[in-house]
Amino acid sequence: MRGFFGLREIGLLLCPSIRVSTPIEALKDVGVTEVILAINYQPEVMLNFLKDFEDKLGIKITCSQETEPLGTAGPLALARDKLIDGSGEPFFVLNSDVISEYPFAELIKFHKAHGGEATIMVDEPSKYGVVVMEEETGKVDRFVEKPKIFVGNKINAGIYLLNPSIMDRIKLRPTSIEKEVFPKIAADEKLYAMVLPGFWMDIGQPKDYITGLRLYLDSLRRKSPYKLAVGSHIVGNVLVHESAVIGEGCLIGPDVAIGPGCVVESGVRLSRCTVMRGVRIKKHACISSSIIGWHSTVGQWSRVENMTILGEDVHVGDEVYGNGGVVLPHKEIKYSILKPEIVM
Repeated sequence: MRGFFGLREIGLLLCPSIRVSTPIEALKDVGVTEVILAINYQPEVMLNFLKDFEDKLGIKITCSQETEPLGTAGPLALARDKLIDGSGEPFFVLNSDVISEYPFAELIKFHKAHGGEATIMVDEPSKYGVVVMEEETGKVDRFVEKPKIFVGNKINAGIYLLNPSIMDRIKLRPTSIEKEVFPKIAADEKLYAMVLPGFWMDIGQPKDYITGLRLYLDSLRRKSPYKLAVGSHIVGNVLVHESAVIGEGCLIGPDVAIGPGCVVESGVRLSRCTVMRGVRIKKHACISSSIIGWHSTVGQWSRVENMTILGEDVHVGDEVYGNGGVVLPHKEIKYSILKPEIVM
């Protein structure tokens, strides 16, 4: 079997600081032997990283690059030769910016049992369009984008299992799988939906990423509490990579993930934040509701909060205040950011 990812940010897909089991690892567990990543921006940046990840997991990872935006279905047509191997086996399609418990084994069982052409996973609605379906069988009747009146209580979760025959419905052009392909399959009564167990979150936006982290850590507390950090310096759910170093007198949590190779010096306060690989947080710094990018530094007595996003290799000076905003990679911040802005 194969897995196909529509990518926005490779960091969200493979970042080990937000979850222990990535979707690629979960796919391998159900027999997927090759993963295809749909990319359209700077593939050279991720190639070495992908090679390391491929070797670590023992699964083949290839890329399919768009030279022009093809929507959510067009990339499948572009990768047709990679997805169709003649076996007739279905393949997974996932949005890379969603996080869940990845119940792929249950999805395969449900898909094979109903005998349709495509299965989508659905969750409870919020700000999204809904899927109208038969509750008993899971057969999908129709899709309604952001309805103004109640028509159903399930949303498309961006996780699909599709038969190869769906490729006959997709042309190599910009196409929406949600608006153009799935409605036709539903009209042919070949589209089914399975309700997603556990949590689900679209983490394509920074504030949603932090919410997704909280949901994941809550799930980890229920299913694998031994993976969470413990100690007098820990408050609530905290995930710390085994190679990270935590100094004395720190207070960490709730809802914190600290990635590989990080150094958190003494007296640091962390809450509701993700600290990516190789970050150094100096003495008595305070970080909340923020994301600290790979190999960045936060100076002594600095305060970073209010959904501040630091890109890779950003260095915040001592006694600097960051009140929201985004700092692009490879920057040095020597002054306080008093209101949210983009630092280029």
